[in-house]
Amino acid sequence: MVSAGEASGDQHAAHALKALTQQGVQFDAFGMGANELENAGMEVCVDCRELAVIGLVEVLKNLPALYQRLFHLVALIKARQPDLIVLVDYPEFNLKLAWWVRKLNIPILFYISPQVWAWRTNRVHKIGKRIDHMAVIFPFEVPFYEQAGIPCTYVGHPLIDSAKCHWNKTQARQELSLQPSEHWVALLPGSRNGELHRNLPIMLAGAKRLLETLPNTEFVIPCAPTLDRSALEALVNSSGLNVTIVDGQICPVLRSADAALTASGTATLETALMGTPMAIVYRVNDLTYKIMSRLIQIDNIGLVNIVANKRIVQEFIQEDASPQAIAHELHQLLTNNSYREQMKKDLAGVKQEMGHGGASAQVAQLMESFLK
Repeated sequence: MVSAGEASGDQHAAHALKALTQQGVQFDAFGMGANELENAGMEVCVDCRELAVIGLVEVLKNLPALYQRLFHLVALIKARQPDLIVLVDYPEFNLKLAWWVRKLNIPILFYISPQVWAWRTNRVHKIGKRIDHMAVIFPFEVPFYEQAGIPCTYVGHPLIDSAKCHWNKTQARQELSLQPSEHWVALLPGSRNGELHRNLPIMLAGAKRLLETLPNTEFVIPCAPTLDRSALEALVNSSGLNVTIVDGQICPVLRSADAALTASGTATLETALMGTPMAIVYRVNDLTYKIMSRLIQIDNIGLVNIVANKRIVQEFIQEDASPQAIAHELHQLLTNNSYREQMKKDLAGVKQEMGHGGASAQVAQLMESFLK
């Protein structure tokens, strides 16, 4: 049984199931996911796109729907008695699921750790009581679990294998049918509809301000499969900007772009792997921000900066995300060659720090060991 709660988890879990098949293991799978897991042969009993919310306040508003899906999965697990439960990211939901089914004595593998190193570090002990093994994607996560006595394996980051584009910038633009322009900027507002409505308007406002100084600039958005495309198009149309929207294809979009505005999260690492200079733009509910800002114990929230252990990419968070500030940073990224080159050098360092890939195969090996 697999539980993946958002676009990136759906993708990473699907790659792990495909790797398990390639290792010669025959299995049936069911659970929560979306298109990627369905294409990998899993029976999708709960569509994770229905639960794509983030932030404390947003979660509270959606609690009835969240618990309805949670208890549906619990009932399915009790009825089908799978040999292994694989929980992928989405910690607030998946750790609750683990608590409800722990007494069934079914092995539980958690893939992609909650960010215990960023906030509420005491959660690591609670996690240890609910799972059997943790598969982590960053080497610095291992000590947190080893010190708590929780079995843990560093598998590497799955994006190393999936975030690839074999085209150069010119080829990528041709494949995406992007018209010739002096500059192209990619806008990545997030993979959840809540993120779309909070992040995209301010990104578009910054883009509009940028056109005042760099009029020969075009914008492109890769629409994640978990997003409501009609809602995305409505936001773009209301901005008055001419923006190209493509379905998925995030890596070709990033390869074609001279710079990117990206929401905090996995997308910052995808952008780093493509070597595209970027700025992070992120907004949450005001109450959520007030609560989270008191709990977060690290200086940066962007994963690209966390991996680098320094701020190499500017973060425009909450009230700091203004059209003027965003436009100024984009202008620097597009016109200041020394600034661009230093960032690209730092992004290459992040790519090296993330390892050499093979995460899906290593997770599949862990799954196989539990199944045996």
